[in-house]
Amino acid sequence: MNILHQPLSRRHALRGLGVSLSLPLLDAMIPSGFAAPSKFKPLAKSDSVKPRAIFCYIPNGVNIAEWLPKDEGRGYTLSPSLSVLKDHQADFTLLSGLGHPRCTGGHSGADTWLTGADLKSTPGSDYTNSQSIDQLIAGKHGKETRFTSLQLSDNSGTGSAGHSHTLSFSRSGTPLPAENSPQRLFERLFVPETADDRAATLRRYAEKKSILDSILGEAKALNRQLSGPDQEKLEEYLASVRLTELRVQRLEEWVDVPKPEIDSRHLQLTMQPNNAHDRPMWIDVMMEINYLAFLTDTTRVISFEWSREAGGRGGGGENHHQLSHHGGDAGMLRGLAKIDRFHLERLGRFLTFLKATKEADGSMLDRTMVLFGSGMNSGSGGGHSPKNLPLLIAGGHKLGLKHGQHLKHDEKSHPPFANVLRTMAEAMDVDADGFSDSQGRLTGLV
Repeated sequence: MNILHQPLSRRHALRGLGVSLSLPLLDAMIPSGFAAPSKFKPLAKSDSVKPRAIFCYIPNGVNIAEWLPKDEGRGYTLSPSLSVLKDHQADFTLLSGLGHPRCTGGHSGADTWLTGADLKSTPGSDYTNSQSIDQLIAGKHGKETRFTSLQLSDNSGTGSAGHSHTLSFSRSGTPLPAENSPQRLFERLFVPETADDRAATLRRYAEKKSILDSILGEAKALNRQLSGPDQEKLEEYLASVRLTELRVQRLEEWVDVPKPEIDSRHLQLTMQPNNAHDRPMWIDVMMEINYLAFLTDTTRVISFEWSREAGGRGGGGENHHQLSHHGGDAGMLRGLAKIDRFHLERLGRFLTFLKATKEADGSMLDRTMVLFGSGMNSGSGGGHSPKNLPLLIAGGHKLGLKHGQHLKHDEKSHPPFANVLRTMAEAMDVDADGFSDSQGRLTGLV
């Protein structure tokens, strides 16, 4: 019997006579949450009946040879990697050949996955992004929910330009910070606040509003002294300030609205995203919280970067980024395919939750669109191409999406990936005409 109440440090060493020897990985070093599988079960029924979208990002591309099927259309044969989703083949569409024509690839895949922006489009600027599709959708649906949208990642904050920790960008192209702690996320969404907490929250909002009012007042005076181009830049900045003002106003309106009551006993909220041993359970618990956020209509839009670009771990702690630079090595490609299947298993578990929960005349999956994929293709040699991206979209039957098919496109003359993003937005009754370089809805998906 293990009598340890706290796990040993993984840096624990035996010391004697001035010599220090590192220990091998012992069971006592593994957090108890990792050792025990999740006991979380989906609920039987949802009363929300609202359209939803979640965008799940994996970095570094995939083993494309194991990912892509040999045939296309309906009734296609699942590839070795996709075979882990065999129970959901009728619930998703595989998309191949698509990409972002204006993007340059590299480690900026997460920065542009939901924007399709040319990051060097502005002369004299090293980085200029645009609004991401999730924020366009949130602009409409977020008016009815406690949280306009959620931004999640394995690293909190925004990261740096070209190495983003978030998939979400505001109307002015400003990155929106992500949360990586299951505990903090759960508390934010579901833990009731005391009267003192609410009073403190209202004071913070009042202080923030005062600061915003001061900024806007000074900006009006400054604007008269600026040239035309500078006035345009200032107006873009002020637009983001006004959005912040609206968010504060919305949050004030929800302070006295009770949060949904959720039992956290079977949620392993202590899992750490960058601990190789916690990694499988961390993804699972974050997806469980996402499921609950949708079920309670706490939000309808979620972006979730499972790992930042040039990072990530497999289910056994494998170095994802290192394996993506495989150079065609057979052993590294096998390791990369193993990580791909690990990710798809996590996705399949989430789809199972959604499908198991009855909602109106179907299930939660029927009104939840799940976009999964990467912003780069590591190809046959381990490159960083923004073409022929590994992508699949699941759910949304009741929103008009058609599934059980492989929509294959010629990667040299393909419609842009932005067409998929536009299709998702318009399925949620959001006008996405003119989004990025989209040309319309993706033919065959609706």
